Amino acid sequence: MATNEQVARFGAVLGELHRLVRRRSTARAGRDPLPEAQVELLLLVRDTPGISGKDVARRLGTAPNTVSTLVRDLTDAGLLARDRDPADRRVVRLRVTEAAHRRMADHQRHRTALLTEALADLDPAARDAILAAAPHLDTLLTTLRAHTRPELDPRTSGNPVAAAPPGTG
Repeated sequence: MATNEQVARFGAVLGELHRLVRRRSTARAGRDPLPEAQVELLLLVRDTPGISGKDVARRLGTAPNTVSTLVRDLTDAGLLARDRDPADRRVVRLRVTEAAHRRMADHQRHRTALLTEALADLDPAARDAILAAAPHLDTLLTTLRAHTRPELDPRTSGNPVAAAPPGTG
């Protein structure tokens, strides 16, 4: 069984790897990065076209007014489209635009190139071990999604500064 120190190091490396790959991929694409909350919303809408703003708020664990602001900003940027639900005109259905699809595909190309170059610099055994871990990381992701506890505030979970009790941060 892994020690707390090993698990903590794994989490720290995973977080830093995500941030570094995201920053470098965006820089390679010659774009200004989108805020993480906008990226999360776009990915959710891409994977769930026609999702309502209310469902986005529930799935992301954020306030509806926050989702409204994100939707407005992404719509203004031409990355998100809002359509009225024909069955209930009060409900807005969301979908990513063609511009968002192109931007996401471009980002994926740059991320793949960046990782391919970095992996090529590794020892073959290390490269093989990292690539072989991908299915296990997928399983870990599925497990983490299944273990979400409703009593936790998803906006602060995983953020030690936000989760600190008042007066301790």
